[in-house]
Amino acid sequence: MTVHRFADSVDLLPGAANSAVILHVPHSSRVIPPAVRADILLDERALADELDHITDAHTERMAAIAAGLAPVRPWRFVNRLSRLVVDPERFPDEREEMLAVGMGAVYTRTTHREALRAADFDPQPLLGEYFRPYARAMADAVADRVAATGRAVIIDVHSYPAEPLPYELHGDGVRPPICLGADDFHTPSRLTARAAEIFAEFGGVGINSPFAGTYVPLDRYGTDARVAALMLEIRRDTYMSEPGGPPGAGLERLAVALAALIDELS
Repeated sequence: MTVHRFADSVDLLPGAANSAVILHVPHSSRVIPPAVRADILLDERALADELDHITDAHTERMAAIAAGLAPVRPWRFVNRLSRLVVDPERFPDEREEMLAVGMGAVYTRTTHREALRAADFDPQPLLGEYFRPYARAMADAVADRVAATGRAVIIDVHSYPAEPLPYELHGDGVRPPICLGADDFHTPSRLTARAAEIFAEFGGVGINSPFAGTYVPLDRYGTDARVAALMLEIRRDTYMSEPGGPPGAGLERLAVALAALIDELS
């Protein structure tokens, strides 16, 4: 398998030529380059604790297992850096509601609303070095699938804690084992309904709570109906020890379910 790497921070792992599905894994890594680490105010212990809380641990492994099980192998777009470098799924401007808690595309506050970077930190160098190349690479991956198959389906693979963290703007919402994030334009109702059926075995599926929406490259967001997208948010206690512990048997079961969804989309 040829892995396409962009700026040493993103890998595109090829799937079948006739697959429209892209598994997007943006928050699974704990890697922070030394130059970026130098501007983070936390000591090593506090940083490790923050990474335990903010990282969607083991989601890359889950996606890899699912890809191997799927009869038609999907493509995988994997962020190799921590979201503490940049969060590629945030809006890079004032549209981003998480700016209210210091967690826009470049975080300045932690999950517990403590200082992560200096108050006067300039995010532009990180946006230029990491965020924009990531966005271009994902846009290119989607364009390639549309050109090859006439469509693209992005499955955004995430996890979230069983108990709300202080940074969450909508932490008072229900927290089912599976949360499906849907977009009015890019998420067909039949996709949401079928995903809900497939993941029902895990004890409950919610829509857009506690997290809502899904990721679509900005150059197609709200304009290209050939691009469908669904966010899969998995409550961490269904497959791992929280906050940053090892996976359990639930990971394999979830991968099987994800492979079933991929099969339907293929």
